[in-house]
Amino acid sequence: MKDNFKVFKKGMLDGIPISLGYFAVAFALGIEAKQAGLTAFEALLLAGTTNASAGGYAAFRIIGEGGSYILMAITQLVVNIRYLLMSAALSQKFAPKTSVFHRALVAFDITDEIFGISIAQSGYLNPFYNYGAMLVSIPGWAFGAFFGVIMGNVLPESVVTALSVALYGMFLAIIIPPARKDKIIGFLVVISMALSFVFEKLTFLGETVQSFKVIILTVLISLAAAIFFPKEDEENEA
Repeated sequence: MKDNFKVFKKGMLDGIPISLGYFAVAFALGIEAKQAGLTAFEALLLAGTTNASAGGYAAFRIIGEGGSYILMAITQLVVNIRYLLMSAALSQKFAPKTSVFHRALVAFDITDEIFGISIAQSGYLNPFYNYGAMLVSIPGWAFGAFFGVIMGNVLPESVVTALSVALYGMFLAIIIPPARKDKIIGFLVVISMALSFVFEKLTFLGETVQSFKVIILTVLISLAAAIFFPKEDEENEA
């Protein structure tokens, strides 16, 4: 129990910059929610249960335009399909005896940022680490959208933009330590960023391909890394 509580607190600390970044992003989503005709409470409920920027934005747009449930389901599937790969990767970080109950709770809030800090943990992942990060970050989504509806058009854009800097700092904190230890990881990070930039500029590929950008790059880069830079199982067990 003491170990779980210690890991839980570490997750909370690591989740603070994520929460600040989420608040800024969700603040902007709150403005979109207001334009779609949602109340502050409705925006809070939707953001707190979905925890997705692109998915939330698409949802508010569809609601505002009076789209169907089928359109909503298909859109969310396409926009959030990358989380299937993240879930598969994260499942390998748990000890084999980790219960389905813990796995299901962790799966509720697999976001890009929480996945990043979780996968960076050494050894097996303790679910209580994710619970700590979730406890701090989910309110950032929910209350960001809530206050976005109420005050989004009052505060200057510079204030909202400043809060989002926390996310960039958090990503640097995730990337730099392992990249310094392993040059291969650093090389793959640079390649990932470069290819992501290239994909972003290839507008002729269409919106459908752009939506699957993360999936495509993740599969290709992971496959290349597994072939050319295989990792021994003993390292993970240690």
